[in-house]
Amino acid sequence: MQNRKILLGITGGIAAYKSAIIASKLKKLGYDIYVVMTENATKIISPIVFETLTGNKVYVEMFKQIDYTEVEHIELAKKVDLIVVAPATYNIIGKIANGIADDMLTTVISAFKKDKFFALAMNTNMYENPILQENIVKLKNNGYKFIDATSGELACKTIGKGRMAEPEDIVIKIENYFNKKDILKGKKVLITAGRTEEAIDPIRYMSNRSTGKMGYSLAKAAKLYGADVTLISGPTNLKKIDGIKTINIKTANEMYEETLKKYDNMDLVIMSAAVADYKVKEYSNEKIKKQDDDLTLKLTRNPDILFELGKMKKNQYLVGFAAESSNLIKNSLGKLKRKNLDMIIANNVSGFSSDENKAYIILDENKIIELETMQKNELAFKILDKIIEYKINL
Repeated sequence: MQNRKILLGITGGIAAYKSAIIASKLKKLGYDIYVVMTENATKIISPIVFETLTGNKVYVEMFKQIDYTEVEHIELAKKVDLIVVAPATYNIIGKIANGIADDMLTTVISAFKKDKFFALAMNTNMYENPILQENIVKLKNNGYKFIDATSGELACKTIGKGRMAEPEDIVIKIENYFNKKDILKGKKVLITAGRTEEAIDPIRYMSNRSTGKMGYSLAKAAKLYGADVTLISGPTNLKKIDGIKTINIKTANEMYEETLKKYDNMDLVIMSAAVADYKVKEYSNEKIKKQDDDLTLKLTRNPDILFELGKMKKNQYLVGFAAESSNLIKNSLGKLKRKNLDMIIANNVSGFSSDENKAYIILDENKIIELETMQKNELAFKILDKIIEYKINL
């Protein structure tokens, strides 16, 4: 293993004593560990413990420097590959979510451009506080990663959710992160996202409520796994993702044409866009005037992009999405077979405009994997992990 560098951030939660186990295990696995502690954390466990375990200086105070030629918080942010905060308390989540950097740890986190994990740990009432949950969603939407708390007896003697995950589980999460980071390196991945718009006249169009969040989350996750990602996006309010080639389209026909141009060279194709099934048969070049009678629009079928890709499939691994309002599994299985897909992600239409989604990963009648409701950026990694698991040669 390469000599990966991890910054372990330790805050003033009672679970700070478990952080010594995390540091020890990571050190034994060959990681180079740097520790930053808050002042309150030093009242629970001594920095000497971590200096002994890691062989590196422990950082606590912002301005207690020996070498004034280096700005320590910036140098640390440049030096490490990953930040893991364990325990991550209510206090530090609130600070980072609201842009507060008033000590060494929050300042390093704020200056760090790579991935950051927070291992949650706090009293159950604090964990259930809506403000915390809002802050977690805000951070997740900005790329921060979380290791959720578990249920059990807490230090305050109450029973509930808030215990920090066991050190062994946290170490496994870190190991999985590094081992999978380049797992799609050298692979070409095509993802479609968002909705399409079908013009009726110069100012009106037909569309749907898709936000594009699922497709964009998949694109980000595939990029993190090392893939060469192309994103074909219908209209959304989402920001363009750095490092990903994005092709913007509006109509189903435009998405069809752009997808066909790229399809032959792809290893993995994930069609998560909500493509309009129909368009108006006769587009009006002028605005349609309001009349006393009802207006009738004649619709004609758009190309079924996924069906066409299934017919042309060679070595590509082809994944589709099924958004259904009823008979979710039955209808999704039918689509899987009819369109010659390798995998289909089934979800209820209620997830269209939400940050969360509950989905089923379906490979055939005997392989239906039900997932819990989760943030779409978390679901993206679950989907990619299953694709990698079942497509050995991808």
